[in-house]
Amino acid sequence: MKIFITGGTGNIGQYVALAAAKRGHEVCVLSRNPEKYTGLTQVKESKGNITLCQGFISEYDKITEYVRGCDAVIHVALGWGNEPITMCSEDTLPTVHLLEIAEREGVEKFIYTSSTAAMGHNRHNMDETALLMPLNLYGSTKAANEAYVLGFTEYCAESGTIGESVSMKRNVIRPGYTFSNPAYAGGTSQLDRRFRDITDAVVKNHPIQLIKHDGTQFLSSEQIAEVYMAVLDGDFNEEVFLALSKDFTSWERIARIALEECPESTSTIELYDKGWGADPMLYSVAKIKDKFGLEFTGEEEIRKHVRWNLEVSKGD
Repeated sequence: MKIFITGGTGNIGQYVALAAAKRGHEVCVLSRNPEKYTGLTQVKESKGNITLCQGFISEYDKITEYVRGCDAVIHVALGWGNEPITMCSEDTLPTVHLLEIAEREGVEKFIYTSSTAAMGHNRHNMDETALLMPLNLYGSTKAANEAYVLGFTEYCAESGTIGESVSMKRNVIRPGYTFSNPAYAGGTSQLDRRFRDITDAVVKNHPIQLIKHDGTQFLSSEQIAEVYMAVLDGDFNEEVFLALSKDFTSWERIARIALEECPESTSTIELYDKGWGADPMLYSVAKIKDKFGLEFTGEEEIRKHVRWNLEVSKGD
């Protein structure tokens, strides 16, 4: 299978690209600066199946050329903006362009990367059917993009007539907090600094300041890549899949792991009580277990990530 991946050099995308290449798929990874990420093509697991394709997600003529002849498109990239208009123009518009380009070029499968942010307020045991109630522009953008991906069942036609049907299978993966060690030398990790702030404090013997009971269902990028491959291999259409660990892990627990891994540290943990309950509101991950037999736990991968962050903190 030939696959075009946006965001394939980032936190999640690097592991999705490697997982696809390892399976023997021919992978084209869109990158604004391919020369920065040549290590991705040299990782043993890539088996020589990854090509870096220079371009921006908004360069639609280039995108059309790259997508032509592909069997699948996996859209991981995020275009950022600080206001509603720029979020729409930098992320939603390119997503819709990519969706339409893929359909017109005869792509069979389209996988869109959304976020639990599209769901908004935590409600206990939320699953893929939960009402989307985003709390910010990022969540609103993800929710809007989901609507375009899932609602693109046919082209619009004149009033009273049926439009041309869309043949491409379109599915959505909704990650939560997904973290990664770089997949190769010079590779990337998540932009969020909370892991690094903890390990910096541990290395420097500073207090670790956290919110009591704050945490989530952490998942590593290497783990979430398994969900992408399962959706890619399947015959699903217009489905949403939550992709998180089944376990809740608090930031306090992550701090304690960091202290366990650096026993010489004299750091202490300071917890601020905002009145959050000890029983977390969990997302349901039953669907990926039922459909794919996938069920993830977080602590082992979290510990590996803490060790990597400690090494970086010690080198700073």
